[in-house]
Amino acid sequence: MTRYRSGFWAVAFAFLIVMAFATLPSPLYGLYRVRDGLSAFTITIVYAIWAAGTIAALIAVPFIAERIGRRGTMLAAVATMMVAAGELAAWKSLPGLLIGRTLTGFAVGMAAGTAITYLIELRLRADPNASPAIARTIGTSLNVGALGIGPLVAGFLAQRAARPLTLPYLVWIALGAVALVGLAAAPETGAPAASQAPFSVRLPVPAGAGTLAAFAANGLFAGLSGLFLATTFHRSSHALAGLTLFIVFTAGVLSQLLTASLRASRVFALGTLSMLLGLVLLVVAVRLSTPSLALFLVSGGLIGAGAGAVFKGTTGLVLDGTAPANRVAMTAELLIACFVGLSVPVIGAGVALDQGASAPNTVLGFAILVGLGVAGAGWGLLGRRTSSSAQAA
Repeated sequence: MTRYRSGFWAVAFAFLIVMAFATLPSPLYGLYRVRDGLSAFTITIVYAIWAAGTIAALIAVPFIAERIGRRGTMLAAVATMMVAAGELAAWKSLPGLLIGRTLTGFAVGMAAGTAITYLIELRLRADPNASPAIARTIGTSLNVGALGIGPLVAGFLAQRAARPLTLPYLVWIALGAVALVGLAAAPETGAPAASQAPFSVRLPVPAGAGTLAAFAANGLFAGLSGLFLATTFHRSSHALAGLTLFIVFTAGVLSQLLTASLRASRVFALGTLSMLLGLVLLVVAVRLSTPSLALFLVSGGLIGAGAGAVFKGTTGLVLDGTAPANRVAMTAELLIACFVGLSVPVIGAGVALDQGASAPNTVLGFAILVGLGVAGAGWGLLGRRTSSSAQAA
């Protein structure tokens, strides 16, 4: 039993550092832009390209884990992350940045598609009478919260240490080595329980749209926050850029923990309201005659809290009605919607900025689109839930 408990925390740590690595370079993009003379559009492509690798890995994860098991997949995820970190530290050019970010996506997809189920299985092996809810909550919290840790660490290292485009990656290689040691001692729990591969189950359109819209708002804020801090608020601090993203994703974790006792439909509704309010405040903060940094940070917190709650609520609403054999496949589809949402609006915003649109007008347009998407998805998903409950009654 002790081996399963220690294995649980080893897997949690590995999941944490891989997910944190996904957003590690976010506060460093200003430095890359100066070093390589990159346009706003190129920077947004670099930011978002990891999502393509993540989606590819999520599609392949059930087949990979079927052959090498949960532990093997997590070991492969950490090893791939370390290769990406080494490549980003050593290859000082745009091609190196693009390849490193793509490898990052592969690592994130393998970890995200495996870790939560692996954590639940380890928890139940350690205590067969335990509820899987705690392990699931830890997993979903790590999935969101770790995205804020990487930028926080990288931002402070860039602000206070030498070689800001090398040192953060070396730190993560060291953390990866620690994770590999822990995973090597973790027990295997077997092949995936799911009998279906991704895309062989049907994710309800409102659920997919809700997840996509939630993380589109997060992606919009995360992808443009550094630009706004530098140009609108005239704050070039890398530490502040990292802290801003930490606030966003930590708020997503807190919203999941604080709504633990609420029904999934209530969590989804509260998350939708929080995101819509955050988007409104974001537009106001950057379009005031004297832009408000405090209001900007508050809007990021509300958007992050809303996205975390929407993701948790959507997951609960969908998985409650999904057969156990298909839950891994359904979770994979939700995660794919999540990572598409994190990347698509950032690319769109990059195109708009590259075509000469101002940053405040760009965020206004995309905030309206994302807000309509969130509201529409909420109406569709909650309406579907209400209709199903009425028919059951």
